[in-house]
Amino acid sequence: MLQRIQTIWIFLAILGAIFLFVTAQDFSVFGPTPFISVVCVVLILLGFLSILSYKDRKRQILLNNISIFINALLLGLLAYWLLSLSGGINFPEKGIEPLFPLISMVSLFIANIYIKKDDRLVKSVDRLR
Repeated sequence: MLQRIQTIWIFLAILGAIFLFVTAQDFSVFGPTPFISVVCVVLILLGFLSILSYKDRKRQILLNNISIFINALLLGLLAYWLLSLSGGINFPEKGIEPLFPLISMVSLFIANIYIKKDDRLVKSVDRLR
């Protein structure tokens, strides 16, 4: 059942992680280590694993909650990085990188709502049998 609406929302979260991976190549938060890139790859893998575990809705919700938590930490890290740059925050000059984890968090939250709605529907059908 890959054609469900929550798959589209999870795929939007994966696209947010891919866009962050592409645009955040100039970050040097912890020195020369590519921390942001590694976190983006982990988020992409968690998203695909969540899409492929459509039969186990509890695992799908758990994977989405882990991804939401990682995105929240990433959003805080990117906000800290923007505030520590000289000149304050000016989005046209500094970039739009913090928006991608925010978009991912919102889309994963909406996906969790639809997964829970789907779970309630399956449980109600099981009660009728």
